[in-house]
Amino acid sequence: MPDVVRGTGQSMKAVTWQGKLDMQVIEVPDARIEEPTDVVIEVTSTGLCGSDLHLYDPLAPFMTAGDIVGHEPMGIVRDVGSAVTTLTAGDRVVVPFNISCGTCWMCSRGLHSQCETTQNRDTGTGASLFGYSKLYGQVPGGQAELLRVPFGDTLPIKVEHGPPDDRFLFLSDVLPTAWQAVEYADVEDGGTLLVVGAGPIGDMAARIGMHRGLRVIVVDSVRERLARVHGRGAETIDFTEVDGVGDAVRALTDGRGADAVIDAVGMEAHGSPVAETAQKALGLLPRKVQEKVMLNVGVDRLAALLSAIDSVRRGGTISISGVYGAPTDPLPMFELFDKQVQIRMGQANVRRWSDDILDLLQQDDDHLGVESFATHHLPLDDAPEAYRKFRDKEDGMVKVVFRP
Repeated sequence: MPDVVRGTGQSMKAVTWQGKLDMQVIEVPDARIEEPTDVVIEVTSTGLCGSDLHLYDPLAPFMTAGDIVGHEPMGIVRDVGSAVTTLTAGDRVVVPFNISCGTCWMCSRGLHSQCETTQNRDTGTGASLFGYSKLYGQVPGGQAELLRVPFGDTLPIKVEHGPPDDRFLFLSDVLPTAWQAVEYADVEDGGTLLVVGAGPIGDMAARIGMHRGLRVIVVDSVRERLARVHGRGAETIDFTEVDGVGDAVRALTDGRGADAVIDAVGMEAHGSPVAETAQKALGLLPRKVQEKVMLNVGVDRLAALLSAIDSVRRGGTISISGVYGAPTDPLPMFELFDKQVQIRMGQANVRRWSDDILDLLQQDDDHLGVESFATHHLPLDDAPEAYRKFRDKEDGMVKVVFRP
């Protein structure tokens, strides 16, 4: 039990899920200290992630009206629990999206997304996540004016005052997710990395790959996104203009294929009309039935992953950072086996990589272009419309940052 519970007794603005395709900014009770190891931050910037769109629609069965969403926050510490020794009010911190204790068996091995202290054993999932449904703990998220952060001594990433928020904000998710994707791809110096998807994660993974001296090819169909990565030096393929992604990649790689492929799309991939119809039909089922279907049958769209399998060279690696949510979609197992493909995947272990990334961010040069990475900075009140535009890829929207 906490030794003290503090709060103002007032309310704060927060983005909340109220139903499928229905995000609303409403007043909710202030976040407050609940455990002696907690801190409360005043959120100064918070991102809109592609994974948030999963809550917007396909993962609706696991949401409850009023859930506070968002998992990419940073801000200023306003209150600390009695057991916190490394932070004080006024410190500036970034908050990782996965809630990890930093000291358990999994965390000590760099597997923070599998933290045994916050694992959700009732749903059979890994570490709890901020703002991400009852599948991952139903913890209030960071698209709000205030946020309670557990494990104040080990979870928040302390950063210096001075540089703009965008220099550090993406440590919460985008940077470590893309960083881990490139690490898992494990491409030799000078090798070829194919990135499927030019959304925020794919874009950043391409930047990290190029920063490491790799040849990077990016596949997408949104011209603004392709132009954005091309402007930083990546080769691009518009999949609507080729007969097949795999053939296009082999044409660029002496017939061999990419040394590694990052699937940065996941279950939002287009190109599988049957699966898309199944997802829509799922919404007609009773809520409890929807949950069982999602967990035990699945209606994912596999176009991106199938393209990755086709495009990777024999003996190559596929690194999956895009989120998939179902266990039984058919995979071309013969092709994977015959090509001797290695597959690595999983939620980013943010605290495993954060110190290395922070060292890079603290250099004078903005090596990865983080300060110009966001395409839109919006007030929190604009969140409902931003979710719609981001889903529909309107208005050149690649990365949205809310300023509460």
